[in-house]
Amino acid sequence: MRGRLVAVLVSFVVAASTLAALAPEVDKALHEAKYVYIQSQRKSGELGKAAEIWFFYDKGAVYVGTRPTSFRVKRIKAGRKKARIAIGKPDGPAFDATGEVVKDTAIENALMDAYAKKYPDGWTRFGKEFHDGFKSGDRVLVRYTPRS
Repeated sequence: MRGRLVAVLVSFVVAASTLAALAPEVDKALHEAKYVYIQSQRKSGELGKAAEIWFFYDKGAVYVGTRPTSFRVKRIKAGRKKARIAIGKPDGPAFDATGEVVKDTAIENALMDAYAKKYPDGWTRFGKEFHDGFKSGDRVLVRYTPRS
């Protein structure tokens, strides 16, 4: 019992410290921005070119829906999880993050609901691709959490 309690407390502290890693101005920018620009880690260790992408921000993490063949996913699966996320524009406020491919139907649904509101013109065109893609595996969910 005591071991379980310690594990829960450690998990809570780790989660809280992750959320605390974002400065208030970065958190505000993530709530207001339409796009993020993600640089992912190449084999050389350098970060790649910033790619503009739709995003969903929830509980201190940035989520994107992308194809499993994208460079960001290939790099994460190869163990290169380091990323830099700029907010609003390539030279906007930024933070270092760790990327991971996750399967979370609730977040996928929340992401699609948010995209429909945030990107109404594009959603009309791409909404079905996201919906069907998450079901078939042609789209995956990537979560970026701030690194300290």
